[in-house]
Amino acid sequence: MVHTWKIRVPELTGNKTRRAYLYLPRSYKQNPDAHYPVLYMFDGHNVFFDRDATYGKSWGMKEYMDWTRTELIIAAVECNHSPDHGRLREYSPYTFRDKQFGEITGLGDITMDWMIHTFKPYIDSHYRTLPDREHTFIAGSSMGGLMSIYALLAYNHTFSRAAALSPSLWVAPSRLEELVKTADIAPDTVLYMDYGSREIHGRRMMEKKFRKFASLLLERQIFLTCRIVPEGEHCEACWEKQLPIFMETLMYQA
Repeated sequence: MVHTWKIRVPELTGNKTRRAYLYLPRSYKQNPDAHYPVLYMFDGHNVFFDRDATYGKSWGMKEYMDWTRTELIIAAVECNHSPDHGRLREYSPYTFRDKQFGEITGLGDITMDWMIHTFKPYIDSHYRTLPDREHTFIAGSSMGGLMSIYALLAYNHTFSRAAALSPSLWVAPSRLEELVKTADIAPDTVLYMDYGSREIHGRRMMEKKFRKFASLLLERQIFLTCRIVPEGEHCEACWEKQLPIFMETLMYQA
């Protein structure tokens, strides 16, 4: 079951509304005493329904969750669709300059502050969650993948596990690498990270950054599942195919 409602993020977009999505496992109503881990996801409009997805194709999370009967709540929020790079700004931890986009003021910390101190408390108070760090996960793709890594590292007191599909590691890579080196990371931290072979092979700098970043994560003794997806591309249809793998990583012994 997926509930959809309108919310506001006043710290970022004032009174403008966007959609929030909440998936409840099939057992939620059947077992009123059960409490569940929660997976928070970026780009919520792309998670469940093709009709809401930016390019007409979602991750198909509802079908996967129903079919596997995974005991997990998913809470997802639509991104900022503002044409002045609203999504880039909200999903960037750092201010950066790019040839294509110009200067982007990173609002990632404001996004995370709202998620941790407004959205998460709402979910925990209205649904039967396991609100502790051990049972709180986060996931996303592209810029949402970058934010998932950032959340896991910078807000490790809140999130214990993350999945980052095709993360935008090109955004301020030196600052992100420094965060890996200096972040206060608990020893049970888990990360799934991948790139598609068609988006990374033949791009030397991209491959180099990916290898270096993975090595830094391993040096910090993060439990890392790292893949190059055969024939993988930068799109929802490809990310949907990775659901069994990254969900197994997130839920392993959870």
